[in-house]
Amino acid sequence: MPLLTGAEPYHHQGGETAVLLCHGFTGSPASLRPWAAHLAGQGLTVSLPLLPGHGTRWEDLRVTGWQDWYAEVDRELRLLRERCERVFVAGLSMGGALALRLAARHGDAVSGVMVVNPANRVHGLGAHALPVLRHLVPATRGIGSDIAKPVEREPGYDRVPLHAAHSLRTFLRLVDRELPQVTQPLLLLRSPQDHVVPPADPARILARISSTDVTEVLLEQSYHVATSDYDAARIFEESTAFIGRLAPGAVKEPGLGKEGTTAGG
Repeated sequence: MPLLTGAEPYHHQGGETAVLLCHGFTGSPASLRPWAAHLAGQGLTVSLPLLPGHGTRWEDLRVTGWQDWYAEVDRELRLLRERCERVFVAGLSMGGALALRLAARHGDAVSGVMVVNPANRVHGLGAHALPVLRHLVPATRGIGSDIAKPVEREPGYDRVPLHAAHSLRTFLRLVDRELPQVTQPLLLLRSPQDHVVPPADPARILARISSTDVTEVLLEQSYHVATSDYDAARIFEESTAFIGRLAPGAVKEPGLGKEGTTAGG
């Protein structure tokens, strides 16, 4: 099945400090590629995998679940740990939840966490009906492209398969229970004008984690997909400073290796 434009995974071999980036539900690496390229330009090793069922057509997502999505980023983290001295995890929306679970389960193997508009639950009146509704209705309208920039559009699905939405709901409830196990330094960036993830989600995450080194940044000019919005440069700068503070010497001057490599799925 051909990939959507920009949905290819991204990998760049840089220094001994790595960043694993996790994209969101029904999205693809396209929404995080500029962030990945920026980090690569700072001399960091970067991995941005394509999650199973994503980047092709929504029907492919219907036959996958949270175990598949988490297994992919867990595998990538283990590979990075074999090659690099330090690994940071990061993510957008559901990708933020994936990053938080990696931190909760891998402990000291994760040096820090960076999340943008992280999801904590599936909202809406139909959320509690998903266990039954998913057997009656194959899909509902999509949740992508919540971007303030009028010329930007997020490459992703225009439909949400309810089997996958049910699995996402199960996963987010699991992550919520594990949040107290997150002890690493955390950088949380959120958009007050987010039409997908309400303020209650990042607030609950901040209230439940055990991290003592926590930085919260408001992205005032952006909507949900802030990595492709007006505050993208702010995200890049804040994450670079966060890594540089926790891993002195890891961030180099921009220049080499900005392009990285892509691989079709």
